[in-house]
Amino acid sequence: MTADIHETLTRHLIREDGDEDLCLAMYAPSTGAFRDTALVREACLPLEGEREVHGNATITGRYVLRVAREARNHGLGVVILHSHPRGRGWQELSGLDADAEASYAHMIAQVTGLPLIGMTFAGTDEKWSARRWSPDGNHVAAESVRVVGARLQVSWNERLVPAPSAMPSQLRTVSAWGDRTQASIARLRVLVVGSGSVGMDVAIRLAATGIQKVGVMDFDVVEEVNRDRLVAATRRDARRQFPKVDVAGRACVNAATAADFEFQRHFLNVTTPEGQSAALDYDVIFSCVDRPWARAILNQIAYTDLIPVIDGGIGIDTFDAGEMRNATYRTHVVRPGRPCLQCNGQLDPAEVSRDRLGLFDDPTYIEKAGQPEVGKQNVTMLSASVMASQLALFVSLVAAPSKFGEPGPLRFSLTTHRLEHVEATTNPACIYEHLVARGDQRVPLAQTAATSPAAGSGPIRTQIGLVARYLVGLVNWPHRR
Repeated sequence: MTADIHETLTRHLIREDGDEDLCLAMYAPSTGAFRDTALVREACLPLEGEREVHGNATITGRYVLRVAREARNHGLGVVILHSHPRGRGWQELSGLDADAEASYAHMIAQVTGLPLIGMTFAGTDEKWSARRWSPDGNHVAAESVRVVGARLQVSWNERLVPAPSAMPSQLRTVSAWGDRTQASIARLRVLVVGSGSVGMDVAIRLAATGIQKVGVMDFDVVEEVNRDRLVAATRRDARRQFPKVDVAGRACVNAATAADFEFQRHFLNVTTPEGQSAALDYDVIFSCVDRPWARAILNQIAYTDLIPVIDGGIGIDTFDAGEMRNATYRTHVVRPGRPCLQCNGQLDPAEVSRDRLGLFDDPTYIEKAGQPEVGKQNVTMLSASVMASQLALFVSLVAAPSKFGEPGPLRFSLTTHRLEHVEATTNPACIYEHLVARGDQRVPLAQTAATSPAAGSGPIRTQIGLVARYLVGLVNWPHRR
């Protein structure tokens, strides 16, 4: 849920008299490749006469039916929430609470077509717990509950996702923010989309920090022209045209400090349905891509699926004679409550359309349009600054030093060495920020079967390219030797 929804529910569920309370809400499903998420979209507080508070609290069938019908009309499901004002941490269900929620599970599933979600709020430390009910009255506990705002606050089900023990190799990391914060950070599922000069370094640092599950998504391979930017790639990787995700995997495994490190390999394009589904399985995403269509997909996911996206990029200006004029990098956390990439000027919808049509792959179009070829201007020494800024934003988001969260969009100019906060406001007509918590109801931006293979770097096109490169490599292999 968003921080705004969290605050609305907290104000209702935590009473001045210390009694328990309850209410209903509506949720949208968000379906990943392996993980299902319920996105709490709207709190539906009780009207007069729809609930009674008497130490415990009860609700009327009329209240439940009203919200269930409204949810059905919007294609949503129902959440029933109650509070344990003096509770702490993940709350297990008592027999009475289980009977109360189970009694509504069948009716709500019949009306909405979606399972009932039950949630409990522990008032002492403001932690949530959650479960999904089947129509026959059985429930399955969730692994975690995420609240997305300036800080990413995660409530963990310790029984299903136990806190890992800190390793000796993490001693200095843990000393920076403590055991509790390290235990939460280590359990996050973090995805890096794009394993180029920035993404490769980001993934390695995440693994070294002790995060247990790091994923990297990229459909490209290593070529000789990449070696001045991929510090983990070897000459042999370039000769073999090794997938970049496998180079990242090798480097992450070598750098990992978690006892049970798991590298998730995604040889996919995020603009495909398969790539987008894989991205929905994560808690935080680093956007390290250089194509507008991919950034548009990640920009959308940040709002529709409530997954914070840490985006960054660098631009290098040169004089006609070839000398450097300036270099500027920008980094930002994309999430509800902050302007999207389009509103802060980092995403041009016209370029997204051209990219979807495959025109960025056409060198004659680039020449005619007078645009620089995407991804050509990059320097390892400067891309390291982008990586560092993105990781600093990650720390602000998940560790919140001095209880401050992420600071908003940042911009750094190399000529003056000036770091500044970028003032950006939401466009009233923004198509991204008005679709918060839509989940599976999102407007499709991913490549579909009807899209021409030339319109994007989809799996078919990628495989053809790999086969072609392999054949060329066989022909040139004796000369390289």
